[in-house]
Amino acid sequence: MKVLVTGANGQLGSEIKELSVNFPNHQYFFEGSEGLNITDAKEVEAYIESKEIDIIINCAAYTQVDKAESEEIAAEKVNAGGVKNILKVLENRNGKLIHISTDYVFNGKNCVPYKEDDKIEPIGVYGKTKRLGEELFLSSEVEGAIIRTAWVYSSYGNNFVKTMIRLGIEHDGLNVIFDQVGSPTYAKDLAEVCLKMLDFNFKGKQEVYHYSNEGVLSWYDFAKSIMEIGNINCNISPIETKDYPTPARRPNYSLLNKSKIKKDLAIEIPYWKDSLKKCIKEIKK
Repeated sequence: MKVLVTGANGQLGSEIKELSVNFPNHQYFFEGSEGLNITDAKEVEAYIESKEIDIIINCAAYTQVDKAESEEIAAEKVNAGGVKNILKVLENRNGKLIHISTDYVFNGKNCVPYKEDDKIEPIGVYGKTKRLGEELFLSSEVEGAIIRTAWVYSSYGNNFVKTMIRLGIEHDGLNVIFDQVGSPTYAKDLAEVCLKMLDFNFKGKQEVYHYSNEGVLSWYDFAKSIMEIGNINCNISPIETKDYPTPARRPNYSLLNKSKIKKDLAIEIPYWKDSLKKCIKEIKK
């Protein structure tokens, strides 16, 4: 198949590009926003038709959670409008879509891991616009899957792990939130799942899946582990969400139930700390 990966310069797109050599059965096209503007319907149509794309892994997204609160139109243009443009062309080509979404479509008030069919209730602009993208996909005729993920990090791009390493080296101590709980996602692990899903037989269906690494922790626990594994001498102190106000509210509980994706793809999901060790090793190369 001819596979297009949008958002190819981001964390997940970069990891997919790196791992795609291990999945040589397909021909890949990797495009960032400068190579393909998904908000331009004509450009999307011309690109997909000329390259005869069979399946798209859509990693392109407006992900600046706080900025989205004051830039709703810009966020919606990418997270919903861009998806609409992709779907329109794929419908005409009988193409498939693997669309990356987020735990932010939930309100974060659960006390058990979120299942795919749990109530949708975004609490901010980012989550609302990502949900709009999901709804467009689910109301289309395009086969494929939505993969909701959370707390993504990688040796590529900007993320919590790289920020903590930098700040930990610069400072003797840092305050980190302890009352937001979830499980991080090493983008390399998710990239492998996306590539495996290319050969999945959707049988005319649209699936919704959840994926993050195994385990449960707070941002505080995550930061502590980053310092320990990275051998960085920085004291991490726990604080409450209310002590670190941001323009956008964050879900207090982001844990995702991964039973469905483990069963359907027959995969084992790595424990978060094992994946963190691998990523920090990559960062320190």
